[in-house]
This record gives sequence, C-alpha cells and structure tokens, in this order.
Amino acid sequence: MATYKEKVGTAVVNVAGNYPGAVEGQLWYDSTAGAYKYQFPSVTSAGSWRTGGNLNTSRDGLSGAGTQTAGLAFSGYTSTVLADTEKYNGTSWAEANDMNTARVYVGGAGTQTSALAFGGFLDPGNTAITESYNGTSWTEVADLNAARNSIGGAGADNTSVLAMGGSGSLTNTETWNGSSWTEVNNLNSGRSQMGAAGIITSAICIGGSPDTVNVETWNGTSWTEVANLNVARSALAGSGADNTAALGFGGQGPSGSYLASTEEWNNTSWTAVANMGTGRNFLSGVGTTAASLAFGGNVPGNTAATEEWTGPGAPVGAWSTGGSLNTARLGLAGVGTNTAGLAFSGEVPPTSALTELYNGTNWTEVNDMNTARTNLGAAGQVNTAALAFGGGYPPNFAQTETWNGTSWTEVNDLNSARRSGKGFGTNTSAIYCGGITSSNSALTESYNGTSWTEVNDLNTARRDIGAAGTDNTSGLVFGGNQAPPPASVLTETWNGSSWTEVGDLNTGRLGLSGSGNITAALAFGGEAPPAPATAVTEEWNGASWVEVADLSVARAKTGYSSGTTTSSAFAAGGTSDGSAVTAATEEWSSSSNVIKQLTD
Repeated sequence: MATYKEKVGTAVVNVAGNYPGAVEGQLWYDSTAGAYKYQFPSVTSAGSWRTGGNLNTSRDGLSGAGTQTAGLAFSGYTSTVLADTEKYNGTSWAEANDMNTARVYVGGAGTQTSALAFGGFLDPGNTAITESYNGTSWTEVADLNAARNSIGGAGADNTSVLAMGGSGSLTNTETWNGSSWTEVNNLNSGRSQMGAAGIITSAICIGGSPDTVNVETWNGTSWTEVANLNVARSALAGSGADNTAALGFGGQGPSGSYLASTEEWNNTSWTAVANMGTGRNFLSGVGTTAASLAFGGNVPGNTAATEEWTGPGAPVGAWSTGGSLNTARLGLAGVGTNTAGLAFSGEVPPTSALTELYNGTNWTEVNDMNTARTNLGAAGQVNTAALAFGGGYPPNFAQTETWNGTSWTEVNDLNSARRSGKGFGTNTSAIYCGGITSSNSALTESYNGTSWTEVNDLNTARRDIGAAGTDNTSGLVFGGNQAPPPASVLTETWNGSSWTEVGDLNTGRLGLSGSGNITAALAFGGEAPPAPATAVTEEWNGASWVEVADLSVARAKTGYSSGTTTSSAFAAGGTSDGSAVTAATEEWSSSSNVIKQLTD
C-alpha cells in the first residue's frame, strides 16, 4: 500500500499544537492534542448578490436565457414594446440582433446561443408567436397552441422547452420539441407572472399572479404541489438547473411593493437568503443556485440594473484581531501589509506626529513625523517607503513628507492645502484627490517623486473618501461626504489622465478606508449616518462591489493599509462613536483557514 508521503508528496509533520506552515489540505499530527489535523479555506455559509454591468436598454417585462457569464436578455417594455436583444459576458451587455416581433411579457428558455422566445403581449392582444435564436439571429417557428402573456418557461436549449401558465390565470402547459408545441398536463393552480426554472423533464413554477406562495414541480409528466414560498409574490424571477434546487427573487408583494428578497429551494423547503441590492418586479433571471443573474425590471420605473448571485461555498476572507497600537487615535494614515505595516499621525487628541511600525504581532514606536496632523493622505506599499501629505483640523496643510524606513523628510508641498482627502500609489508615484479646503473638493494632484502637479478633477467633489491604487496612473476612490448626500456610494476609477464613474458601493459612508488596486480592492468601516460607525466591508472585482465579512468592531477614520493587495490589509485605530478613540488593530486575510481534527 502506498504511504501518505508517496500519495501527496509530503510526510505527516509532528507539531505541538497547530501547524503554522500547513498548506491547504495538508495533514499534521498535533502531539499536544494527540490528534491528526488538517486545514481548508473557510467558505460562505450563504450566498450574496453583487452589482453587475447594466443593460444597454432599461426595461421591464423582459425575458432571458443562459447563465451568469453568458446571459441573453430579450423583449420587454420602456415607453413601447421592444424587440431588443442583448448578450452578457459576465461583465457587460452587448447589443445583438433584434427579435422579429416586438412584445412584452414573453416566455423564454435555453442558452445564449440556443434560446426560445414564446407568447407575450402584442397590442392589441396576446400572441402565440414563437421565435428560435441560434446565437446570431431570431427565426419565427411554429406558434404556441394557446396565445398568452406573462408565461413561464424552462428548458435546456431551443429544441427542448416547457411553457407554463399565462395571463388569465391559465393552467395550460405545453412542450416544445424543436419543431412544434404539444399540450400536456396542466398546472394544478392557474397563474401568470411566475418565476420558473429547470428543464423539460424537471422544472419548477414559483409563485405568480394573483400574488401567491404556491409552488409546483414538474417531473416530465405532471405537476405536483410542494412547499410554499415564505413570501407571496408575483412578477418575480426564478433560476435553477432543475426542480431540486432553485432560487426565487424579486417580484411584487400583495401590497404592490418592490421586493428585494430572495428564497432558495432545496427540494424540501424554501429558505430566505440574501436580498438583492435593488428591489424590483417584472425582472428576468437566469442561472443556477450557485451562479445566477437578475436583470431589468421595474423599481418603480424601468431599470437597466443587473445583479449577480454567488451561492454558498465560495472562499471568503475574514478579519482577525491583531496587536493594538501603543497610542489610540483616529484620523491617522497607514501603508504596508498586516505583517509589515506603518501607521502615522492622527488625533489622540490633540493632533499627533506619532509613527509606529507593525510586524504582524506588535506595534513599535519609531521616529515622529515633522508635522503633527490628522485626516491626511498617504501612499506606499511597504513600511520602509511611504509618502504623507496634506491633513489638518484646521488649518489645512500642504506639507509632504517621505519615510525611508527610519525617519521622515520634508519634500515639496502640495499645490493646494487640504485635509480629509485620500491618496494611493507609492512614495515616488502617487495621487492625492478630494478632501476639503473651505468646502468639499474635487482637486486631484499627481506626484512624480519630486513635485506635485494638478491634473483632472474628480467628477464629484467630496471628502472623507476611501481609496486604493498602485501608482499615479491607476487607482480608484469610493464613498465620502458628497454634501448632499452626507454618505456617498459613488466610485470612480483613475487611468492616469481622467476619472470615470463606475459601480456604486452597496453602503454609502464617509471616513472609510481602503486597500488594493483598480481591479481588486477592499472598502471597510466608515460612518454611515445616522450611525456614527459601521463594520461593513465590501470587495471590488474591477466592476462591482459585494459585501463580505464585517470588521469585528464598527469604526470610522482608521489607519489603513494602502498597499496594492486585498489579501493582507489592516485597520488600526479609529473611532466607534465619533469621539472616543481606539488602539485596536484588525488584520484581513483573503482566504482564512479552518482547522479540522480527524475523528473516528
């Protein structure tokens, strides 16, 4: 029999306690506990929604097919019925060839390259028209037997589809074989505006109008009533590979509300899971319980909003407690990582010039800055080379200082003295943007290692923003005080010459912190009025933000890691109530590990 070493390439290590050098899946023997142990990454216990790229055409009453990374949207309504078709690539929508017949409340099923659209409303009444899509164009094929709108659809491709229900609370069910429709066994409860998912032999019909909690599953021959939804709704969307695992999301409740709630089906019962960011009805959805897409709808008013669902089981990051600062303070700045960090300045009170180095366990006081200040900007990726600039409380400062790992040196000033802006980059290539002079500022300045130059302004003036970025050619800023609103969700990216507005934060806030780069960043903490502080952490993937694990302690105006990675950030100091200061430090690990012990 092969040994463990022969199978996995490493011997079983004997360690007194947990093994800090263990890699994912590696087994070791804990001689203290007298047990074999292994570790694996922690994963999400529940799914979550993330903002995706907007449709090109806002609409409701649309239909769809495909997957989260290869979606298809077609038909719908703005001020008129639409034939528009769009394709999604996991990031953005692109316009494709229109349907032959514009209509709304169409049934749909299939994939991005093999879809079927059937029925719908075409003034002055319902239609039975069916169109088949081959990935490039639509072709009219045989009509439904029963003209209707607000119809549910399920199917693997344009040769195998199930159509269910429809306007007038119909129970009609038909199957499509690639050339014609055949009437089969009816639903038990007539309805329209339902959510639907699955394939021709294993489908599910979820809720519908009149607003109902009723759910039925299809086994290829007949419908069976199963456990009800928790929330009655119509005009919702559904997704799922078959009738054993599905999602129902959005819709309209009995009161006419625009629902954001999501429920998950496990073949036995429905469980409420994470809400969508935008409540809406008459939307469309595609995908599975692991990866779904929700797009369009009425909020009220037509929307182009798209959201992406990631189901449970994805690796997640987490915050853990680190060593406390020697001096508690807020409004400080920082650079580096959670094993090699630098924190400086801040309000104790009064304002401070204190500098501390972090080794992953303890903070050590080192040489002070030349100018005591708070609410300043910083840039740097390591704790041996940093740049500090601006700040004040007031008065505002223009002073800039560089850190060489031992001491601070004054260099050329900013062109405009200000405080409460944010910076990113390195000690030789940095950006400082936003802040406050006598009012909120959109000013942006670029540093080349010697001097500052004013460049193009932010699109929206604001202060107390978060920021992340690699150098003076690439970064992003987010949140802040926009005055009004007091807590902004706006995000802008910098390409070296101009700012572009991109996907918003999920939670508006000011006094937040950030780490990472233009394609992968963290935003954490901050003040979310009326609360003086929040623990919310969001992760940016280059297109949108998603909420991840919260800080252990809600706080604003922390010292932060301005490094270019999201895998090893830190949050140090800050305030939880707007006045009292803390010395607490938390460390972020993008893939936290869970240790398990082998048992009989």
